[in-house]
Amino acid sequence: MDRALAIESFRFQARAATDTGSPIYAEFLARAADDVAAAGPFADLIEGFEGHPILLALPLRVMGAVHRIVLDGRAPALAAYYPSAGGRFEAEPAWRALLDVARAHADEIRASLGANVQTNEVRRSAALLGGFLRVARETGLPLRLREIGSSAGLNLAWDRYRYELGPHRWGDPRAALVLPADWTGAAPDLAAKVRITSRAGCDVAPLDARDPATRQRLESFVWPEQTDRLAMLREALAAVAADPPRIDAMPAGAWLARELEAPARGEASVVFHSVVWWYIPQDERERIDREMTAAGARASALAPLAWLRMEGSDPAPLGAELRLRCWPGGEDRLLAKVHWHGRAIEWLG
Repeated sequence: MDRALAIESFRFQARAATDTGSPIYAEFLARAADDVAAAGPFADLIEGFEGHPILLALPLRVMGAVHRIVLDGRAPALAAYYPSAGGRFEAEPAWRALLDVARAHADEIRASLGANVQTNEVRRSAALLGGFLRVARETGLPLRLREIGSSAGLNLAWDRYRYELGPHRWGDPRAALVLPADWTGAAPDLAAKVRITSRAGCDVAPLDARDPATRQRLESFVWPEQTDRLAMLREALAAVAADPPRIDAMPAGAWLARELEAPARGEASVVFHSVVWWYIPQDERERIDREMTAAGARASALAPLAWLRMEGSDPAPLGAELRLRCWPGGEDRLLAKVHWHGRAIEWLG
């Protein structure tokens, strides 16, 4: 692996952590970049990693592996500085404790680096909600939900949550999970009648919300000072574990070809995804686009198709876009600018 590119991956991720509200990881990753440059313990951890360290989010793989050890109770000295484990952050002693963990658990951390980052950020549903409501209002049909890159399926269960979008409210007031977000712009289509006939997803490595190891893996990719995100994740996992959706272990292109082969008369099929496009290889992206275009050509007013995407490439706080493309017609619309974790939404729809 190119050492200079590895160093830049840590610095790139440190800047992203600053932009999206993790001063702890911003500090750790900036120091880790210097440590890799100095051939320290972090250089040993990533030695032999195969693949592009920025595109494959190598720094987040490392920090996720460390966080799992902390959450598992096997790094008490470092846990003292992780708010997610009840600690309080102090930069200098925390860095020394992190280096100790990197040395003591090097084999375990290194062995975990081949697995993808899994976040399944449930508050992204606060942005996706506006798209689902728009499809429901415009078609007047029940929704047939199909998600690619589903992970554990937390965003497939978006209708089980309560939303507090600035002054706007949607969902069951008795829901255990409340998803708040800063909201600017007009209200979404709050009066739309929502009916869901089925929900399913696909992922190259699906996660089971009922499995304790899965839950800990997802928790490990939450940044340690963002305890509100951790609490929301745990509530969402509990909600989904009670009635998990079908998630198939398949590449998205082949799965869409199967799921969209025949139009679903009397239903609006909604294919959606959130912050997954970055992780899909280019040839698979092209296959997805072909399958969606072909299915769109088969759509009709009685069997419409919608493609709802929360994706983007700008690392700024509102760097993601919520876009909706609908068939028949194929019109693509920008509905909102969104914080990567769904914390803030600028509604344009």
